[in-house]
Amino acid sequence: MNVLITGGSSGLGAAVARKVAADGGRPLILDRHPPKDDFEHMQADLADRRCAERAVHGLARAAGGLNAVVTAAGIDACGALNDVPAEDWERVVQVNLLGTAAVARAAIPYLENEPHGRIVTVASTLGFRAVGDATAYCASKFGVVGFTRALAAELAGRVAVTMIVPGGMDTAFFDDRPDRYKPGADAELNRPEDVAATIAFALAQPTGCEVRELVVCPSGEPSWP
Repeated sequence: MNVLITGGSSGLGAAVARKVAADGGRPLILDRHPPKDDFEHMQADLADRRCAERAVHGLARAAGGLNAVVTAAGIDACGALNDVPAEDWERVVQVNLLGTAAVARAAIPYLENEPHGRIVTVASTLGFRAVGDATAYCASKFGVVGFTRALAAELAGRVAVTMIVPGGMDTAFFDDRPDRYKPGADAELNRPEDVAATIAFALAQPTGCEVRELVVCPSGEPSWP
């Protein structure tokens, strides 16, 4: 199974890539940075639609097609709306939402040629629940929720579409934030490997069966429901 993974060089994306490889699949990484693992990859900035599209086509053609896409790339820009530079705020939406759409758009022709084509998007519990100082992230992830549900309806019977809704994960995602926006020492966070396992479950469904939406979060996380 050829699986294109955005953000596949770190965090959840890297965990998904390793899980795909462990299950006998072929991870194809699209990221701004090369992966630490020896996987096929192309470097691209998801905020640049044409660059992202070229990378999808390049990876798909080199691999002889795509069986699945996992859009795991994501960024954030914490702070009050008036404090976050407009360019940083807009980049969150460009990467998280518009980048997801660009990759899906470019991949659909390849996935439609497969009897088992699948798209897995990665939303967030903050795609359902809004918090202050996270307007960019919430806007982007609320958008991913709506986009994925509409795409699932549009591609029904042609390409399976799954939305994974993770809670907080123990990754480098929080590293560059000011301390007040980092999880506390007592925060419950999932391991990215555990979330990757839920994505692998969605990818492994038989033809004609799909997991449409799946929430995976720490058992004590207060952000869900």
